[in-house]
Amino acid sequence: MSDQTGTGTGAGTDAGTTREPGGSTPSVTAPPTSEQSRVEAAAAATGAATAGTVGGLAMGTLVRHAGLVVVLVVLAIVGMITSPETFGTQSNINTILTNASVIGVVTVGMTFVIIGGGIDLSVGAIMALASVWCTTLATQSYGPGVMIMCALLVGTGTGIVNGLLIAYGRIVPFIMTLAMMASARGLAEQLSSKQTQVSRVEFVNDIARSDVVGIPVLVIILAVVVAAGWLLLERTTFGRRTVAIGGNPEASRLAGIDVRRHTVLLYALSGFCCGIAAIMIVSQTTAGSSTHGNLYELDAIAAAIIGGTLLTGGRGTIIGSLLGVLVFTVITNLFIHNNLPTEIQNIAKGAIIVGAALTQVVRRGSWSPDRPGVRPSSVLPTHRRWS
Repeated sequence: MSDQTGTGTGAGTDAGTTREPGGSTPSVTAPPTSEQSRVEAAAAATGAATAGTVGGLAMGTLVRHAGLVVVLVVLAIVGMITSPETFGTQSNINTILTNASVIGVVTVGMTFVIIGGGIDLSVGAIMALASVWCTTLATQSYGPGVMIMCALLVGTGTGIVNGLLIAYGRIVPFIMTLAMMASARGLAEQLSSKQTQVSRVEFVNDIARSDVVGIPVLVIILAVVVAAGWLLLERTTFGRRTVAIGGNPEASRLAGIDVRRHTVLLYALSGFCCGIAAIMIVSQTTAGSSTHGNLYELDAIAAAIIGGTLLTGGRGTIIGSLLGVLVFTVITNLFIHNNLPTEIQNIAKGAIIVGAALTQVVRRGSWSPDRPGVRPSSVLPTHRRWS
């Protein structure tokens, strides 16, 4: 009975106290009430600041997306006014979406790379190389399955080479992908002897000519890639790690993320998207060519920037990039309907890119590192160091 009483007494003793060998319980001085209140208030303030930051970023993203939708509506109104007979037709809408499909797939991969703190200038050349490789006579002789697999493997493999040399070779992404742009384009010219290689596989050629309930298959492919990219970025650990590495690679490394391996995966993903785009453009043109994808890297980067992706990394959305692609495609379609020369299109495209970049600079310049809940890495570019 005495043991049970002793046990009950021990259980009722304050958890913060300790027993001496003699069995007596020493008195423990509790922290001052004022200090306890200060710590609790600081914790509450930190939680509120974090919640405010997340809410502010989400609201900012919604505002940017809404702004791009407004731009698309304004462009549509301009098109209906300037070309009332042709712009709003189902045929022209399908044309706009089809033209956006190939560059849209490339932009999804580019968005991941930029959010992760990198850049890929070789996407157009990788797409050309994949299109040439999958349309050689030897590859076509094995049928459509081998053609598609070849394009995906060439694109992914080239992306892995980019990622390995950037992550483990410590080559600056801009320089590495610039070198790959020249090398891949040159290899495509070597394989094709600078000739257009006609695709004679009807299954591949029919992809661009087919539709499902009136929706072109190319547009469906774009929708699937965008949906998969959104899920990967917003709902998986891979996406969260991509944002973390882009925001602060050193902190990510200290947190246990394998930054090098993840960087390789990001460039592999970009190459995989280029492989998909290669099959799509081969289907559109019924040919593989070393000239495919010319300046696609600039279009993809521009679309991502317009969609709100930070060039310094750490922030961006797949939906925003898709809206950026649609803005550029509608503008090009408007210029074509109004018989404006290509030179004017390029000037307008350059002005839009500069305007989007200046908007980012102004928005970031209005932030202060001393404000609660604002990460310094989102204001100033971080020094990227992998070990």
